[in-house]
Amino acid sequence: MIAGDREERASAALARVDALHTALTQIVLEGGNLDGIAAEVARVLDVGVAFTSTDGRERAAALPDAARALLTEADLVDPTGRLRVERVSGGAVGVGPGEVLGLRVAAGGTDLARLVCLRTDGGLGPDDVHALERAAAVAALLITREEAVTAVENKYQGDFLRDLLLRRTADPAYVAEHAATFGWELGRPVVVVAAEIDPGEEAGSAVQRRQWQERFSAAWRQVTETVAPGIPAVDFSSEVVALLPVLDGDDEPVTGHGVVRRVVTAVAGDKGGGRRPFSVGVSRVAPTPDRLPEAYAQARRAVEVGRRVRGGGSTTFFDQLGLHRLIALVPDGAEPDGELRSFVRDVLGPLAEDTTEAADLRETLQVLLDTNFNVAEAARVQFFHYNTMRYRVAKLERLLGPLSTDPHLRLDVAVALRVREVTG
Repeated sequence: MIAGDREERASAALARVDALHTALTQIVLEGGNLDGIAAEVARVLDVGVAFTSTDGRERAAALPDAARALLTEADLVDPTGRLRVERVSGGAVGVGPGEVLGLRVAAGGTDLARLVCLRTDGGLGPDDVHALERAAAVAALLITREEAVTAVENKYQGDFLRDLLLRRTADPAYVAEHAATFGWELGRPVVVVAAEIDPGEEAGSAVQRRQWQERFSAAWRQVTETVAPGIPAVDFSSEVVALLPVLDGDDEPVTGHGVVRRVVTAVAGDKGGGRRPFSVGVSRVAPTPDRLPEAYAQARRAVEVGRRVRGGGSTTFFDQLGLHRLIALVPDGAEPDGELRSFVRDVLGPLAEDTTEAADLRETLQVLLDTNFNVAEAARVQFFHYNTMRYRVAKLERLLGPLSTDPHLRLDVAVALRVREVTG
């Protein structure tokens, strides 16, 4: 009798899995989406379900408020709403009275997404896991189809926006027609944002780098969609370019800096789930579409100079570059025989060298410039004895000239120090 009961339960469980698989397949064949799959799995298994990107950014969900609250209490949701999928991918994890499990959604050996399942009042049994694995397989088919369509759309959008930003198209009617086709709103003031994944010690294969870039661009598209409708956010292969509107509710409506900071924070999240660090350059406000090429050049210059001066992971606004903005305009500035490097060598002499002693003296020189050559103040800033600082001033003047009495020489030296920051 007991054996018969087991067989009956096993048969019922198998029938339920097959019925779920059939229902999910039908959803895909009828042009459904991940929301439909999530809702069907949640209904059949009586669980909460979420599909996320591989780094935990929610794509579709059927999660009641109680389930979301339970995940938040268990610290499985970061402040930007990212599900910390890396914490639930090694097996089921207890969450209060319930249990949560994360599964890979993959096809052809490529990670496509994550399926997160939560039962709020008990554990997940083997039959549940089997059903979820079937659901993940069907979701992989749907995501593969969607990504193929998205890749084609992104290609056309990227080509159009690149032409617009590089002044390859000037007909306003042509621009308006194509922008309307993509659902973009270009008739409002915007700032151009250029974002690039920072190069790291982990080089990765070409396939892996492409996956990082695709995930990065998808994050920008998903986040910008929550800001306002009609925001272009396009993958340019090595960078993502977005046109963020200057909104009335922005903390800094004149410059658009507030909305930029919110978007960058949301894309970065808590940097968990394998997210890559990135740098961002932001243009001045472009009030009309004909100013977009100029704004794009500003954004590119800002991200380049910002990364050189501040390192990776920086957000740099063009209108805050100051002198660096002019320095970046000089062509071939980073070349060994370029005009900028020659200027640095001519003005700084031995202080331009990459030695510990030269770096130490450059630091002292910068402090003296910042304090208008007030020796006592500079000594306090660097925690030196007054006589030690006087000795250093004398040494700097032997190497560079009468810094304390020649304002023009001080200007040249100050510019040379800034140039060295930009050119590395």
